[in-house]
Amino acid sequence: MIIIPAIDLKDGQCVRLRKGNMEDTTVFSNNPTEMASKWVAEGARRLHLVDLNGAFEGKSINADCVNEITRSFPNLPVQIGGGIRNLQTANAYIEAGISYLIIGTMAVTNPDFVEKLCDEFPNKIIVGLDANNGLVATDGWAKQTDIDVVELSKKYEQYGVNSIVYTDIARDGMMQGVNVEATANLAKKTSIPIIASGGITNLDDIAALLKNAHHGIMGAITGRAIYEGQLDFNDAQTMSDIYDS
Repeated sequence: MIIIPAIDLKDGQCVRLRKGNMEDTTVFSNNPTEMASKWVAEGARRLHLVDLNGAFEGKSINADCVNEITRSFPNLPVQIGGGIRNLQTANAYIEAGISYLIIGTMAVTNPDFVEKLCDEFPNKIIVGLDANNGLVATDGWAKQTDIDVVELSKKYEQYGVNSIVYTDIARDGMMQGVNVEATANLAKKTSIPIIASGGITNLDDIAALLKNAHHGIMGAITGRAIYEGQLDFNDAQTMSDIYDS
């Protein structure tokens, strides 16, 4: 299981939100590339980028920051989500060196778009499913649906989706611990590898995920915990490597 540092981009800065609230923002750096460099120096094997402005506005807003990061670390896999609503945006990111595209809102409202992207960019499409009490939310979590996250995930098995980033909205940015039960349940019920996100606080959370990794949890995204020093990124990855070995 790989540990993936999150770099959330808002107005050109590296920030973290609480429960996806754009008004509840903590700024951790005015230079996202420098922050990326910090995690790379500590052994990051992949970076998770989110264009928060893009998620709300439905188009790429922080592309300059993203492009600078991919130029600075051309050999590092980078995944990006937020505002990818058309083929033009997707293609621009791939050409800029992005390894994986995370499709969130469009994966819920227009599954055919995901299928087209999977055909266009094989093994490079990740579906981002954000849920609250098992029900999917869209548009930067601003809209709650009545769609069951497990049932929706099963629909993507035939598309060739690389993986699913599963975020528990109620836990995200709240430092309350990851929802291991819900994450493991999703992993058990779909053949698509799951990347856990939301609420990871300390090494206990990493250990709990590792105990369930055999169900299909291939990665864990961490944000606020590593920025505020509650979780040592290097220790987390080392724990994962020891467990996997």
